[in-house]
This record gives sequence, C-alpha cells and structure tokens, in this order.
Amino acid sequence: MGPITANDNPAMIDLRNLSRWYGRFQALREVSFQLAPGRVGLLGPNGAGKSTLLKILLGLLPPSSGSGRVLGHVLGEDSAALRRTIGYMPESDALVPGLRGAEYVALAGELYGMPRREAQRRAHEVLTYLELEEARYRRLEEYSTGMKQRLKLAQALVHDPPMLLLDEPTSGLDPAGREAMLRLLLTLGREHGKAMLLSTHLLGDVECVCDTVLILHQGRLLLQGSVAELCRRRHDRYRLQIQGDATTFREELRLEGVRILHDNGRGELRVVVPPGWATRTFFALADNHRLLLRGIQPDDEDLEELFHRVLNEEGRHGRESEPGRDA
Repeated sequence: MGPITANDNPAMIDLRNLSRWYGRFQALREVSFQLAPGRVGLLGPNGAGKSTLLKILLGLLPPSSGSGRVLGHVLGEDSAALRRTIGYMPESDALVPGLRGAEYVALAGELYGMPRREAQRRAHEVLTYLELEEARYRRLEEYSTGMKQRLKLAQALVHDPPMLLLDEPTSGLDPAGREAMLRLLLTLGREHGKAMLLSTHLLGDVECVCDTVLILHQGRLLLQGSVAELCRRRHDRYRLQIQGDATTFREELRLEGVRILHDNGRGELRVVVPPGWATRTFFALADNHRLLLRGIQPDDEDLEELFHRVLNEEGRHGRESEPGRDA
C-alpha cells in the first residue's frame, strides 16, 4: 500500500502502514485502515496504542513511518488546519481553574480559530444544547463530574467540527450520567451527522453508540468492521422465553446436556445446546412439563464476547509463533 497523496478520495480516516516508536518501544505497528464517516468504537486493553493513535490523528504526534489522512488533511503537513476540523474530548479534565463555563468554552472556540464574538455566541448555544445553561457562569471548580464531562463535550463542539475524537467520554460518571452522555453522543451522530471515533475500555459504550469497531492490541490492528457483521452467528446458543414454573424444565435441560448461561428468574434463559440438538426438543420438553414456550431465537455473540475471543485468539497465535514451540 503506497503513501497518501493529495489526489486520494477523502475519507474520515485513512491510514497506511502507520507506525510509532518511543525510543526502542513500538507503540503502533504498521496500522492500516480506512473509515467512512460514521460512529466508530476504538477498543483495546491498556497499552494497546489507543492514546498514541489519537494523538497522531490530532496532529500532536508525527508518525515514525507510514502515512495517513484525516478528513482530507495529510498527517504531518498542516496540523493546525487539521485540528480545526476535529473536536477533541480528552479523558483528563484539562480545565482552567478560575474560569467560568461560558468563558472556558469560548476560549476553546478561539483556540480553534474562531473570532472572539462568534466563539462567545457559540459557547452559549452549545452549553444550552447540553443543558448547562444555568451553570454557564459558574466557576469550573464548582462543576460536578457529570457537568465537567458535558463541559468537555461542549468545548469539542463549539466550532461545529464534522468529526469528534472522544477519549473515555463516560469516565467517572454514575449509571444515570453515563446513560445520558451516551444518548447525547448517539443523537449527535444520528441527528446532527457528527462522525466520531470513541476510544474506551467500556464495551457497552461502543455497543450503545457505534456501528463500527476497531480493536487494537499491542500496537497492532486486530479487527475492523461492522459490529453486527463481526459478532459471530452462533448455531449452538438460544434465548428462551418460558411461561410457568420452569424448575423441573431447567433440570431436564441439564440432564440432556444443555448448559444454561443465564437465567433471569423471570422465564428468560440463555442456553448452549450439545451437537446435533434439534430445536423442536425445546418444545417437547416444555410440553412434558406443562410449560408454554413463548419464544425461541438464536443467541448471537455480543461485542464483549467478540472482544475477548479476538484477544484470546491473538494470544494463542502469539504463543504458537514463539521460537522453540511446535507448529
């Protein structure tokens, strides 16, 4: 794959054989991918290279080798122009003590290159949209964790960028705050057309917001694609909905070699069946126990299972390729 040239068709992100070294440590290893505008989740364990990748995409770090473009901007050529097209929400607070909310967001707008009066106007608009209107004149030290997270999102949105880079956007939030933040991000993507790259260790955040996923591990890209397409279709797992007392039904399932993965106690079971199992057997067993089997559907792999499967397969591959091991 050759270097990026100015004649290539614009994409949200287009990287080719991108690597980054810190001395002798290689943080990214020939990462290549192309993404159309959309909502993309960036997953990986600690040390996978996510933070390094975000810094390169922002133009804060040059790649050691390889090439790339973000929204048509060639990495390393005009970092200031690149950052004006991106809204960045950092994981750390990065707040300026003593400033009030509206001042902080307006300052971010000026740093993005907006005229002062336009930045001030937009700051009030964005704070109102994010339901921080009543707190806009409050000092930043007085903001709660949830308010600080929305404030960081406000400064990322103030210049109305086409793309957002979000680093752990639900960090430190309680369940209600996390749910509210994810709803905001989903709305920004669906209704306002914001492309976004969401870097997180919380697979549930990606599952709620994103339709595409990237998995990094030890600096290498292990997997890229649609969440729906990548999650493996299982032919040995089912979700059952049962009406009635299922105590003896569950016992007989176990005797037949069926493994119960989850039982919510309200008649919903997730099960793994043995080889050669026929789904009509569920109905026969339910009838034997005078139960109504109200629903049965395949139970495909979820994002968490996909993530751990990919890392486990990578671990096995790495062990098999070690010197001295049998093939």
